[in-house]
Amino acid sequence: MKSCKAVLAAGAFGMLVSLSPNSQGAENPAIKTMADYLAFVDYGGGTIGPEQIPAADWKRFHVVDTRDAAQYAKGHIPDAVNIEWRQVLERREELPGDKPILLYCNTGSLSAQAGFALRVAGMDNVQMLQGGYEGWKAKGGFDAHQRASKNQP
Repeated sequence: MKSCKAVLAAGAFGMLVSLSPNSQGAENPAIKTMADYLAFVDYGGGTIGPEQIPAADWKRFHVVDTRDAAQYAKGHIPDAVNIEWRQVLERREELPGDKPILLYCNTGSLSAQAGFALRVAGMDNVQMLQGGYEGWKAKGGFDAHQRASKNQP
């Protein structure tokens, strides 16, 4: 299983490079921007697990479900807004600059690409929910932190 960071880097890099003219040249601005980003990004690449967020702290986040509208309608994290992963850059003005943004999809791969794009665009308040919606549910949703704390020796 690939880590969220690996999916993030490989997916976004491949997508941006394939869309860029003259993608082989060192002067390509997309490659330079991504290289600059990867030079400063933290080890986790902005990922956070549901067990790391105490139930009371969820209200600190602007939670964004990056799945399509049909998946969102079937179930989502309460109070999450729906912005499909392909639309995050064009709709970034809807996202707060003064509050942490938490992106998620089903398992983390699409939200990782959306997060990478936003972070390369200069939004350093973006994090991705590791494991996505499925991981959030499996770990207990808003109670994931409490459950994980009970399992600690």
